[in-house]
Amino acid sequence: MSEVPALMRACVVREHGDADTALKIEADFPAPTLSEGNVIVKNTFAGLNFIDTYHRKGLYPRELPFVAGQEGGGTIVATSPEAEAAGWAVGQTVTYMAFGSYAEYTSVPASKCVAVPEGLDLDVAVACMVQGLTAHYLVSSAHADLIKKGEWMLIYSVGSGTCQWAAQMAKLRGYKVIGTTSKGKFDVAKDIGCDELIVLDTAEGKTYAEYKSVDIAAKVNEITGGAGCKCIIDGVGASTYEISLACLARRGIFISFGNASGSVPAFPVLRLTSKSAFVTRPKLGDYIADPNELADRCSDIFNWLKGGQAESWHR
Repeated sequence: MSEVPALMRACVVREHGDADTALKIEADFPAPTLSEGNVIVKNTFAGLNFIDTYHRKGLYPRELPFVAGQEGGGTIVATSPEAEAAGWAVGQTVTYMAFGSYAEYTSVPASKCVAVPEGLDLDVAVACMVQGLTAHYLVSSAHADLIKKGEWMLIYSVGSGTCQWAAQMAKLRGYKVIGTTSKGKFDVAKDIGCDELIVLDTAEGKTYAEYKSVDIAAKVNEITGGAGCKCIIDGVGASTYEISLACLARRGIFISFGNASGSVPAFPVLRLTSKSAFVTRPKLGDYIADPNELADRCSDIFNWLKGGQAESWHR
């Protein structure tokens, strides 16, 4: 523990709110102490993710005060006996998903650490964690195999964050992909590789109003010959869930994983009857709870980025 000071710089949330009021840099925040099964990482990078705004605003409650962030990477500077028994050592370079990454030091469960492979830069590895792993489990596991190769998948916002990953991974798995994008992100979205791209008119000053600018359900119906999509990956939420239900194929699955426009309101389960449809609200933690599953998913993503086809597509 000689490497870990008593105090550190950290970005701390003491009250919920917007970034300019809720996020405060503190130079004398208590540094973490080593706990059973953990390592302490001296951070080189911290990842920024949309989910961080949910914590900051209180949509996903956390006990105040807390250090923001849940994705980072750096060098292990302290190890517990349990972590050492699992093969971790001081000096190793790791990336991880754990709360408190917007800081100089983070205490991380050893089971949440991933060794950064040779040939992959640390900043790239860190950027793989929340967004890359989310896309991986959405495309490979959350649909419970209700979509097969050659069938249609609808993914919203393919010009943004997680869904850039998801659209490319879906193509690697052999699905046909319909993506949506705003005009402002068209230059990114057009190079993702979607089979079809629905471009929305961005309404200035009206957040998420663009989803009303185009009849997405009619476009999907036209593209799929009236069959609909066997899987829909929807991170937008309140503005799109009705569209998603309308776009589903018979025995298709609606995966609602985000709240970018607000959380999805309750709706009667009888809404699913007409197509014998499925709906799920998954979270990443349940798809990487086992260290071996976390390692397998990271291995897929790292190999893909290094130029090799993802191999296992762990289920």
